[in-house]
Amino acid sequence: MIGLTAFGGYIPRLRLSRKSIAEANGWIQPGLRGLAKGERSICNWDEDAVTLAVEAARDCLSCESGGPLAAIYLGSTTLPFADRQNAGIVAAALDLDEDLSTIDITSSQRAGTAALVAALDAGGTTGNILVVASETRRTRAAAQQEMIFGDGAAAFTVGTDDVVAELLARHSTSVDFVDHYRGQNRDFDYNWEERWIRDEGYLKIMPRAISAALEKAGIDGGAVDVLIAPATLKRVPEKIAQMTGIAPEKLADPLDGAVGMTGCAHPLVLLSRALEDAAPGQVLVVASFGQGCDVLVFRATERIADRKPANGVTGYLARRREETNYNKFMSFNELVDREKGMRAELDNQTALTQLYRRRDMLFGLVGGECDACGTHQFPRSRVCVNPNCNKTNTQKPFRFADVPAKIMTWSADHLTYCPDPPLHYGMIQFDGGGRFLANFTDADVGGVAVGQDVRMMFRIKDFDNQRGFRRYFWKAAPVQAGEGAIDG
Repeated sequence: MIGLTAFGGYIPRLRLSRKSIAEANGWIQPGLRGLAKGERSICNWDEDAVTLAVEAARDCLSCESGGPLAAIYLGSTTLPFADRQNAGIVAAALDLDEDLSTIDITSSQRAGTAALVAALDAGGTTGNILVVASETRRTRAAAQQEMIFGDGAAAFTVGTDDVVAELLARHSTSVDFVDHYRGQNRDFDYNWEERWIRDEGYLKIMPRAISAALEKAGIDGGAVDVLIAPATLKRVPEKIAQMTGIAPEKLADPLDGAVGMTGCAHPLVLLSRALEDAAPGQVLVVASFGQGCDVLVFRATERIADRKPANGVTGYLARRREETNYNKFMSFNELVDREKGMRAELDNQTALTQLYRRRDMLFGLVGGECDACGTHQFPRSRVCVNPNCNKTNTQKPFRFADVPAKIMTWSADHLTYCPDPPLHYGMIQFDGGGRFLANFTDADVGGVAVGQDVRMMFRIKDFDNQRGFRRYFWKAAPVQAGEGAIDG
């Protein structure tokens, strides 16, 4: 049996009120007021498609059975590096064995489902495959897509043992129907006319592919319990359901009021969310549109009841902070050229030799554990820091990324340059020993305190805009009420 063995997701904490977008741009685009309900997820300044992918993968691996991973397939159209394997960064951040395959899949809104299809076709013969879809799309200011889009990621492991959702059938079509495109060296998509996209695209391509997948699975539309068929146009999913014999009430919540459309990740974000509530025996159909259509038909197994992620999409939906400052959103997405001050005029060139030599520390947050006395320390060194031990060459690798910690000391610095001042940082103490001075992320002004619980999150440390490089490291994020622990 081939199928999904674990699932997870990640939605950034910040949610931009659509009303704030409409108020800022209503003078030139009054039609935006009709879309000004709810909110959309947005990345913090130190988040991108890679960091979102890492968090979704950690959430997924928190409920994985622990089998070896043979590969990582990363689907996205907004990868930060055009010529550096982004899936390799994800693998390093997860501190996985380096003897695995990593693949970036991009250039289509079907990139997420294409990655999942490829993993399922591989059959799990050499071990489980981690599939991640992640998206952080940018738009022009005042564009309708600015209201519709959102940022997010989902992750699954694919294998043959301990399957929580069995693959019944899949069907793919390839049609060069161009509803939008983004040319090389272009920052934003070019979008075509909506009625054409609805009538000639969604309503002719998706129903045909869904019907073909159901026929392969040997079931009809009445047997479907959940249909995931996201579309950027209103009432299109309901029409697709009707055309395929599936009751419209079987459509999954599109999360458009709380998240928005997360691009190629959205079908898988909705699938991950649906699996949280799935009962054994339920049939779930997920369809993805983009120059054709991918359709996958799953049946939940008995194992679905006891295989839930630490947070899941639901948990990250609850971990939210409303953002009403549209100018901050513009700044984070470099939609406005703002003055950063002299303190930002630094040469942030990265020494790639040191980045490689210390990759386990910088990407995996791997420190040391003394074989002699068990003391944990970061970074790892030749000498144990325990004054009652001080033995040399006794350090073995110890990963701190998944260990809970508390704030020992903290400061909010308004002088050091930070894209979202003030810069919060401080000394953190890990449970079981080990401490280091860390930058904080997702910290609220006035909401940081000594003794507060934090969890480590993989984020952008800083940018080298002169050379087009970005450095990643781990930051401490204050734990929100009800947030689950990560044990990836």
